[in-house]
Amino acid sequence: MDGLTQAETRELEQRMAKRQVKEFLNVFSNLVDHCFTSCIDDFTSKSLSNRESGCVTRCVQKQMALSQRLSERFQEQNAAIAQQQQGGLR
Repeated sequence: MDGLTQAETRELEQRMAKRQVKEFLNVFSNLVDHCFTSCIDDFTSKSLSNRESGCVTRCVQKQMALSQRLSERFQEQNAAIAQQQQGGLR
């Protein structure tokens, strides 16, 4: 990384890795909370009913597909912005 010492680069990489883990845990926690709240409503049994199990599976799949699509759109937007900036520099 330009202008940074090796120690600064290592510290920056460690901070970035910690932030990624924190963000992942936040996304995972929100996913669990959303799908649990949406799907689980019978607390009379230790195990999930077939309906609850199916609901959780669909919920997680839908949320993962949404997350993937948002990530793709974000990358597309970043690429378009970068291309515009490069075009403006010429």
